[in-house]
Amino acid sequence: MSTESTAPAAEYALGGLHHVQLAVPPGSEDLCRRFWGDVLGMTELEKPPVLAARGGCWFRGGGLEVHLGVEQDFAPARKAHPGILVRSLRALAERLEECGHEVTWDGEFPGHDRFYAHDNVGNRLEFMEPRAAS
Repeated sequence: MSTESTAPAAEYALGGLHHVQLAVPPGSEDLCRRFWGDVLGMTELEKPPVLAARGGCWFRGGGLEVHLGVEQDFAPARKAHPGILVRSLRALAERLEECGHEVTWDGEFPGHDRFYAHDNVGNRLEFMEPRAAS
């Protein structure tokens, strides 16, 4: 795999992610609030009125913004997922398990501890923390 870019270097610069959007089923906003707000402790954002009419909800916390958008024929992705950096990963794992969410540890990402979990509608989530240098 080539690591060289073919894009002209000086014409633009990527500036980071504004948000990650995940699909949710119609009518699942309260389930989303329980997971993203109550379990993870993120703050719900007020959606602009034109977008609020579509359903779903938005959350922000820890430098991350997650938009949960209604998809009529919702099916959670089995492979696709956001990779969310966490400080105190084990404490988060304990919190999720206390709240009834299964945590599956996976030590195969170089330089990081990580696990997978699912939100209340089945979206796959990866939580990871860089390992301390030995």
